[in-house]
Amino acid sequence: MANTKSAQKMVRKLKKRTEINGARRSRMRTFVRRLEDAIKAGDKGAAQEAFQAAQPEIMRAAQKGILHKNTASRKISRLASRVKAIA
Repeated sequence: MANTKSAQKMVRKLKKRTEINGARRSRMRTFVRRLEDAIKAGDKGAAQEAFQAAQPEIMRAAQKGILHKNTASRKISRLASRVKAIA
């Protein structure tokens, strides 16, 4: 339990930030899931569209501190190669 006013305020801020970060993480995962579904279906056009939508979401998550920038780059690279591999 927070003992000082400043500590109580930090707890409030932490709860708010956790909620915002959770929403951002969920949004990113939703875009990636749509891309995964398009890849599994083998629909190259839909996969490319989904990739174009997912890529900025992943980078935005990296900018906001949800993902490390290298993790975001690796994720984008692997997804891009999977989209490219669809025949």
